[in-house]
Amino acid sequence: MDSAAPRARSAVRDLLVRRAVPVRGELMDTVLLVVTELVANAARHAALLTPEIGIEVSAGAGWIRVAVEDDHPYRPAALDAGRLDTGGRGLLLVTALTREAGGVWAVDRTASGGKTVWVRLPLPGGPGREGHGAPGG
Repeated sequence: MDSAAPRARSAVRDLLVRRAVPVRGELMDTVLLVVTELVANAARHAALLTPEIGIEVSAGAGWIRVAVEDDHPYRPAALDAGRLDTGGRGLLLVTALTREAGGVWAVDRTASGGKTVWVRLPLPGGPGREGHGAPGG
């Protein structure tokens, strides 16, 4: 599972380039870091209940959405990690990057009892920037 995040990151980058989605520079870095964090979280925390992780990338007029689905019922939350902690900052980073880019993220339950963690970011030249936010408890 250690290779899941880098493989997902590479696959998403290749997909965006092949499909000519206007994601470049800092926005590409943001999208790829979000993919890395969401996949790493799913691989680390949901592996016992999730033999496979689903990744969906979609784009529309003015936005791009990245979603990672797993079968674990635990709803993740952005936690404050201590200064000396070696982990626990993934969703804090996702929250900060999403907010900085003018996007939103949330967690939705799946029909199977698992969850989908998704991030939606505005594309350059889109119809406007999204509201800021993180999922409620």
